[in-house]
Amino acid sequence: MIYLDLFLSFLKIGMFTFGGGYAMLPMIQEEVKAHGWLNQSELIDFIAVSESTPGPFAVNIATFIGTRTGGIFGSLCATLGVVLPSFVIILIVAKCYQKFKRSKLVVGAMNGLKPAVVGLIAAALLSLSQTVFFPTGLSVSVFGTVQFYVSLGIFAAAVVLAFKKLHPILIILLSAVVGVTAGYFLPT
Repeated sequence: MIYLDLFLSFLKIGMFTFGGGYAMLPMIQEEVKAHGWLNQSELIDFIAVSESTPGPFAVNIATFIGTRTGGIFGSLCATLGVVLPSFVIILIVAKCYQKFKRSKLVVGAMNGLKPAVVGLIAAALLSLSQTVFFPTGLSVSVFGTVQFYVSLGIFAAAVVLAFKKLHPILIILLSAVVGVTAGYFLPT
């Protein structure tokens, strides 16, 4: 019965929440409390772990809660429940797209979405850059810190390596090594 409850609860969460994993939090909290699967403190811990592990937040938290409440099979049920609605919707969209991809309306929509996606990525880049390069706000004192120049150097090296077509995983690993080394040896 726990497996069916996990599947149906996360199916409902996946089906009726839009806007990504964080938009699902209120519904996840409600379902978890209603079934008594976790207390508030445990849920906060699961949220923190879900945020810090690779992969989509909704999948991570469904997997963690499913494992906690129903073991391996519980994690499969919860994860399948949360991803199934999106999977079905994408299959339908893909099928419809193949049929209508030559439509002027669809072509126009896709042409309008491309620059919007680039704009959203650029906005995220600017926001993250501000956090990385100017963590205490924009001031002249930031330019006197070693951390600023280490971050700038890692960024520049990553850009150069990306244009040289080095695999992104290698760029991430190299950046992590340089960052850890700089954090260990340089004063904070």
